[in-house]
Amino acid sequence: MADIKADDTAHQHRLIVSERDVIVDEKQPQKTKRLASLDIFRGLTVALMIFVDDAGGEWPMIGHAPWNGCNLADFVMPFFLFIVGMAIALALKRIPKQSEAIKKVILRTIKLLFWGLLLQGGFSHAPDELTYGVDMKKIRWCGILQRIALAYLIVAFLEIFTKNAQAKDLPRGQFSIFKLYFWHWLVGACVLIVYLAVIHGTYVPDWQFTVHNRDSADYGKIFTVACGVRGNLDPPCNAVGYVDREVLGINHMYQHPAWERSKACTENSPYEGPLRVGAPSWCRAPFEPEGIISSISAILSTLIGVHFGHVLIHLQGHTDRLRHWVVMGLSLLILGIILHFTNVIPLNKQLYSFSYVCVTSGAAALVFSAFYILVDIWSFKYLFLPLEWIGMNAMLVYVMAAEGIFAGFINGWYYDDPHNTLVRFHVILFLVVLPQSVMYLDDPLVRMQE
Repeated sequence: MADIKADDTAHQHRLIVSERDVIVDEKQPQKTKRLASLDIFRGLTVALMIFVDDAGGEWPMIGHAPWNGCNLADFVMPFFLFIVGMAIALALKRIPKQSEAIKKVILRTIKLLFWGLLLQGGFSHAPDELTYGVDMKKIRWCGILQRIALAYLIVAFLEIFTKNAQAKDLPRGQFSIFKLYFWHWLVGACVLIVYLAVIHGTYVPDWQFTVHNRDSADYGKIFTVACGVRGNLDPPCNAVGYVDREVLGINHMYQHPAWERSKACTENSPYEGPLRVGAPSWCRAPFEPEGIISSISAILSTLIGVHFGHVLIHLQGHTDRLRHWVVMGLSLLILGIILHFTNVIPLNKQLYSFSYVCVTSGAAALVFSAFYILVDIWSFKYLFLPLEWIGMNAMLVYVMAAEGIFAGFINGWYYDDPHNTLVRFHVILFLVVLPQSVMYLDDPLVRMQE
């Protein structure tokens, strides 16, 4: 996160960005101030992650889309990456020595990788039930924190090694900032080209897998998936899954992909349920939603976040900043929607498609801009104090949520009967009350009476 101060040795409005995500207006007095809007946005993202993890199963419309599409849960990862990008731009500006900046980035990357591997997406063992633990023969190499670590490392190094290539003074005009950070956009274009070349140019042969889920009736069986195609974006035969199977190993991938809830796999879709009769063999297969090729595409979300951080640094007025952010956010959002609905590039979180990058980054831009107005301009920070605290302690809250500490604590409080817990209340709310309310409002008889 970052602080910023006015520098007396430079002109009156010069900004120095330190290790907190920050902002100060040119009319403000010389004082250190925390960028509360970014803290609150981070807190909202962590809270959203906890919410969709706990309630997504009961109300699938907020859980991850089974394949193409974008539900509420699908905004969490790109929001994190966007926020990380803004933090990179702000934090690295204050570190004068390149060697010190490199050391700091490497240490943070190692920490993220360590926690990502340790948490295993929340599937670490319970203290009294080691069968719930992690079989190191099938340990999952990828995950949310691992993807963030990769994007952080690459984009932070880009920021460090292109620092000397950046002009000292920004020319006037909204578009001059793109020229100033030319190397960032060049790398972003290369990332996109590599991603598109791999997913459309890689030949995917037939492949086999063994069912390792002991609760499955097909446990131990070997299935063959027929592919032999190139450029396919369907669940079984895309290049993203192929690269992960070849590099990571199929036993080290996520064992319960969202596509299990697709219409091709279960009659209960979009809810979880038993496999339908005659379901394709790939419905039983693992898939890594935070895999190698999709994580390369995810770098774009972080690069866009870095750009928004650069705008915060170089454009001094609130109006100029907001104009740039909102126009770019709306442009990304519209571009992504057009790509999806024309079926050129469908929205897909599992593949981290370019349309998905555009829609989620555009949404992140607009959400952050709204918080910036409410908190840093209109000073309504007091309305979001819980989210600010979560954002300032994001890693702690993330670890506690991943390990089920929050759910376990909440489940320990009940009324009169141990079954009347808050966890049971939220299940009833999202499984019974809200779906029935939606059905009621959608009833044509109800609409006729209005």
